[in-house]
Order: sequence, then structure tokens, then C-alpha cells
Amino acid sequence: MLIPSLVATDGWDALYARLDGILFSGGGDIGLEHAPGDPHPRIDDVDPERDSVELKMLNAAASDGKPFLGICRGCQVMNVALGGTLYTHIPDQLPNALDHSYPGNMRTVLVHQVKIEEGTHIAEIFGEPIIKVNSLHHQGIKDVPPSIRVAGYAPDGLVEAIELPEHPFGLAVQWHPEWLIDQEGTRNMFRKFIQAAEK
Repeated sequence: MLIPSLVATDGWDALYARLDGILFSGGGDIGLEHAPGDPHPRIDDVDPERDSVELKMLNAAASDGKPFLGICRGCQVMNVALGGTLYTHIPDQLPNALDHSYPGNMRTVLVHQVKIEEGTHIAEIFGEPIIKVNSLHHQGIKDVPPSIRVAGYAPDGLVEAIELPEHPFGLAVQWHPEWLIDQEGTRNMFRKFIQAAEK
């Protein structure tokens, strides 16, 4: 089911209690009132109600062990909800950054590698030390809070995958796996998420 932003103030907890798992999808930028970072003219498509409901649900899911998967914006929501910060515009703030903001018609194009960290849940899911991914974002993770383990990096050092080590299934990726379902590792990630929700 789709989670409406209008439940941000009243009803999000009643809805949350009925969910077996949560997918935090891609979308617009997180407002600076929630995501500490430098103001930038490229910050766009901020939805305060969506920010509010997603941050509340992410915190609850991280606390009580409800399975969740974050994609692109969802990866940033996870980092911010648990105390991290963001690059608000990667090209201006990360020295020697790759181009991470490819246009929408390149959703299935593999544009850079991600090195997967050994011993992580994501390494177990993908079964490969290096994978190739698409890239459709201009913001990214800067500072990672202590509760989060980094599970993957782009060649320029940008964090591309994060997880909660002791959580049944609490992880997020910066790329868009929903456009890469021809990859066995990607299919396995969605499969594992569904299995965790079924439990």
C-alpha cells in the first residue's frame, strides 16, 4: 500500500502498526530542518509532510525490528533519521566526485561500481565484492551515525549502501535497484526483504 503524507501528524502510528515491512522509495530532497547540511540552490521538491512521516516510521522500524529497505532518497532518510548528515549537492561539496546525477532516461545504464564491504548483510545478499549500478541523485550521505554500518562505497568515496548490523532487515542503497531487476543480486535483495516481512 502507498503511505500518504497526510498521516504525518495524526494516524501514522496506527498505519505503521499494520505494516509487515516498509519500502522507503526515491523522491525529492529532504528539508534542511531535518537533514543538517549546507543550503544550496539545487535543493528541490521538498515535501515537509513526507519528510515527517518517513522519518518517524524509519525511527520506529529501526527501534522495533520491523523490516525496511531504503532506495535513493530512502537511503538518505535512513541516515538522517538516525543522526547522520548529507551532501546537499554532491558536485559542489565532495572533492573529485563522480557524476551521480544521470537523467531519467539512463535508469538502466550502469554508470559506476560499488565496492561491497566484506562481512555485511549486503555482501551476503549480493555475493559479489564489486557490483555496477545506475545513479540518479545529486545529494548523498556525508556523515554516518554510529548505529549505521557502511556496506558499500562508490569509487569517489561516496557512501552507496548502509545497514543496521543487529536488525533483522534494515538496509538501504543509494542507487535504484528497481530498474536493475535483471541482476541476480538485486532480485535476491527484494526476495530477502519480502521474506523478512513475511516473518
